[in-house]
This record gives sequence, structure tokens and C-alpha cells, in this order.
Amino acid sequence: MTATTPPSFEDFLAALPKVELHVHLEGSMQPATLLALADKHRISDLQRSLAEIRSWYEFRDFDHFLEVYRQAVDVLRDDDDFALLAVEVIRALARQNVRYAEVNFSLSDHLKRGIPADVVFAGLERGREQVEAEHDITIRWVPDFAGDFGVAAGQATLEAVLAHGPASVLGFSVGGLEVEREPFGDLFSRARAHGLRSLPHAGETEGPDRVWSAIHALGADRIGHGIGSMRDPALVDYLREQQLPLDVSPTSNLCTRSVSSLEEHPLPYMLDAGLLVTLNSDDPPMFGTDLTGEYRTAARMGLDRATLAQLARNGVHAGFAVPARKTALVAEIGTTLAQHDAAAGPGNADVP
Repeated sequence: MTATTPPSFEDFLAALPKVELHVHLEGSMQPATLLALADKHRISDLQRSLAEIRSWYEFRDFDHFLEVYRQAVDVLRDDDDFALLAVEVIRALARQNVRYAEVNFSLSDHLKRGIPADVVFAGLERGREQVEAEHDITIRWVPDFAGDFGVAAGQATLEAVLAHGPASVLGFSVGGLEVEREPFGDLFSRARAHGLRSLPHAGETEGPDRVWSAIHALGADRIGHGIGSMRDPALVDYLREQQLPLDVSPTSNLCTRSVSSLEEHPLPYMLDAGLLVTLNSDDPPMFGTDLTGEYRTAARMGLDRATLAQLARNGVHAGFAVPARKTALVAEIGTTLAQHDAAAGPGNADVP
């Protein structure tokens, strides 16, 4: 009789259907793509070797991250560039068995550089349509603006979305430095009135007050990051009662020093508190991770396979895929967990 080898934890991660709700398009640009586009557009201040670019990409501190991110934004000049990046990013998601993703992109940065919104959307749509035809994945777009650019930048971004955004634009977000959210209240009211979901960043580098303001002033349908919520028991109670989703990115939080160590990351406590938490990669190559890597990180934090599967289900529930897609994904996640638990044998169901 030939002994069979039980499926590994990596097999489980590969088979697990996933949803990505907080990933930035520009922050997902690979070093080789940055270099190729810099060469294409003859950007003289970035003429470096691929090895140097890869070394430069390695996270050092938040200021360095912003430097790299803004350079990634700057090499995007025409619709072919946006199509190229969209294809690269969506294919990378599909390789990880991501079936549905809501992808942020920095529309305000492109408008500020003089890139017309219709150019941006034309490229993104071409890339999305190409990869959706190749793989079982659905992509929805979430244009955002940097809060530190001010209300005027947010207004210009929303106007561009309303004038040029395709049907695949799902929501509207504010990111950048975590400034006060109240000044953007009227802007988000208008976005919601036009059917856009309110998906602001809040509670990443700041505390519960930013999350409360995202809820009350911006009518948030979901909170990007939200880890600062844990400092306020009343807010934790509210989030649990309302099941308002929080998109958590552990490696990002560690790199940006939002948390000082993985052991201190609140993800396990958020789950224990009954919060609707999703797992996300944020800016994968810049933080040396991807969505599958975040599941590995969650396992290192002590989460077992059943909890990782619950995180995958949370992503389905927190996203805005059509109901039939959600039902099918939840069923497939359950089947995947059951198959791997059965193959692992008695006593091994909780072992990553």
C-alpha cells in the first residue's frame, strides 16, 4: 500500500477562494513595470537597474513609502500604461484564487498631474475586461482622493467619476494622510446620492475619532483599516452590533508602524470581539506581501484554518458582489475547508 501525503497548509491556501477589498492599484505596481514605464516615457530621475529598483522598493519608513508610491503614480501617462498595470495587478490576484476584488486607485493624483479622467478609465477598463475574460474574477473600481489634498481635490475627483466613470466603478474613498474626515461630509453625501458606496480609510494611523467621523460624517459602508477602533469600547460595541466591516492589512500596519509588532496586532482581538473583519494586502510589492501572504501572516498570529476560512467568508459578506456570486463563493469556501480538514485527518483540523 502506498502512503498518501496529507495536503499541506499551502495547498489549503491555494485552494481557498478569496476576496480582496483593500488593495491599491498604483501600490501594486511591480518594480519591473515601474522601470519599463519610466524608460518608455524617458523619466530621467529614475534611470536605474532593475536590481536597484527592487532594493528601492523595500519598505524603510512611511516617507519612503510615499516617495515610491508617488513615483509609481508618475510613470502612468497614457491609457496603455493604465491598461498594462490593470492587467498585471488583476492577473496577480487571479493567480492567488481571488475571485472578486474592489481595487482602489488614486484618481486625484492623476488629475492633479493633468491626466484626463477618460484616459485613466479607458485604460483600466481595457485591462479589466481582458483579464476577466481570461479568469474567474470580477473587478470593481474604487477611485479615491488624498485627504491632505483638501476638499477641492475630492470635489474634482468626484466630478470626474460622475462624468466619466464606467459601471464598474463601485465606490468612493478618501485616503492619503489621515486628516479630519468631517470636512468631506457633503462630498460623500453627494457620492452616495449617485449610488457610490462610501469606503473611506480611517483608524489606520489615527484613533477612534477618525472612525466615528467616517461613520457619522461620511456614512461609511465599510472602513479601510480601522484598527484604531479597538481603543474605544463603545466603538467596538457599535461595530459589532452594526457588523460594519473593517478591512485589515496586518503587514501594511506593521510596515507603516501603525503597530509595533505582529504580536501586538489587534486582528485576533477584533475577531474575538465579534467584528466583521476582512483580510487584505493594501500595497503588496511595496510591503513585500500579497493576499495569500496575509493569510500566512494571520496563521502566524495563531489563527487556525477554520478562522482563515471565516476571514475569507467575511470578505464575501463585506464586499458588493452580486448575491448569486456571494452565495456560490460562501459555499465553495465551506467545501474547501471541509475537504482539507477531512484530508488532514482527526485532530489536525485546527492545524495551519
